[in-house]
Amino acid sequence: MLRTEKREFQILIVDDEPLIRESLYEILRIEGYGVQMTANAEEAMAFLNSHEVDIVITDYKLPTTTGLELLADIKRDSPKTEVIVITGYGSIGTAVEAMKNGAYDYITKPIDDNEFKIIISKIVEKRKIIEENEELKQILARDRRTSYGGLIGSHEKMQNVYRIIDSVASTNATILISGESGTGKGLLARAIHGADQYRKDKPFVEISCGALSETLLESELFGHIKGAFTGAIKDKEGRFEFAKGGTVFLDEIDAFSPNLQVKLLRVLQDGVFERVGDNITRKAEARIVVATNQQLTELVERGKFREDPYYRINVISIHIPPLRERKSDIDALVSSFIAHCNAVNKKQVTGISEKVREMFLQYDWPGNIRELENAVEGALIMTRDAVINEWDIPNLSKFTAHQSLSKKRSEYLATTLLKKVVEEPEKEHILAVLEKCGWNRSHAAVALGVNRTTLYNKMKKYNITKETHA
Repeated sequence: MLRTEKREFQILIVDDEPLIRESLYEILRIEGYGVQMTANAEEAMAFLNSHEVDIVITDYKLPTTTGLELLADIKRDSPKTEVIVITGYGSIGTAVEAMKNGAYDYITKPIDDNEFKIIISKIVEKRKIIEENEELKQILARDRRTSYGGLIGSHEKMQNVYRIIDSVASTNATILISGESGTGKGLLARAIHGADQYRKDKPFVEISCGALSETLLESELFGHIKGAFTGAIKDKEGRFEFAKGGTVFLDEIDAFSPNLQVKLLRVLQDGVFERVGDNITRKAEARIVVATNQQLTELVERGKFREDPYYRINVISIHIPPLRERKSDIDALVSSFIAHCNAVNKKQVTGISEKVREMFLQYDWPGNIRELENAVEGALIMTRDAVINEWDIPNLSKFTAHQSLSKKRSEYLATTLLKKVVEEPEKEHILAVLEKCGWNRSHAAVALGVNRTTLYNKMKKYNITKETHA
């Protein structure tokens, strides 16, 4: 529970002068705080070891030690406890030293009651803000989603994806999903569709644009009339018509030809189209989500994708991160894949061995989630044990090769001096230029952009001679 009453804050006064000690006690009690008093540092530390205290108010001069030494002990054992140091009038050096060592503030004698109460209230407000933030973090941690519409992951990058879905699901804006192959762009598109209360019960139509020729893709999208082209034996409804009120998901949008890009722009801009071979204008009433594993901005710069449809497509952009950037989600993904594969294959695998888990966490997964799913499925089918072991993994060599490469790289970096890492390429370059120049040092020096003396010194440094390298 958050502290909402001042009396809940516990304050300890440490001062060997009874008059000051009791005066501060009365001020704080009237303000509603819980207050305890001690006359020396030893009693103070004994009390702190057995009680939770929010604020300690200590005199600089104590019977057997100083307030600064007590401050150091408090910060060592109870870093969250705030400390106020009481100093003599004009002892600015002492006050500055106290602040440097972690004191919240200092007050000088004679003590001004109003100034004293203001300092205490500031600490109280600071503590309330800290505790409210801590509680908010706990609430957010409890509410942290581990999955969303088929997507799995509690990594912060996935939490951001979920938040964007919540924000844009009910809009009509076109959405561009970017991400590497195998990251789950199709699942993300379905999650957007399912999060829209109006569209979720309407059609979700997915088209893999890169798998179809231009003619077939145009027909799939817009439909055609009988006789529009060879093989068009009857009228056909296109996906934009079929998905009325729902979602059309265009995967691999970068595969669109310039001609189809223009026709898609008309749908995006005006919401209308014609079937292939027809002159009747029809209205498109589906929400459009597109995806690509390419950098569309680069394709636009190279003239491979038109600017006008790109800007219409890129109204809202969602990037789904690669698996290597959210490896903390691997455990949850593996558990999900095992549960699914158990059901399909009528098996009862309970998990993966620690060795397999270690391999999975070290591997970079260029094929992303799709590659992980295939690895788990293949291993589950092969295993005869309750858990998946490394010998069950298909293509095990790619994981062990990756581990070996990583180990060698780590060992090299751990044992190789930076100086050597820098010098080695220089040596190789000088040697290559000398060989190209037939070991003519004058020509080599010119080619390298240095004088002959510099070249001689470098050759001596790296022990480069024609006899040993020819």
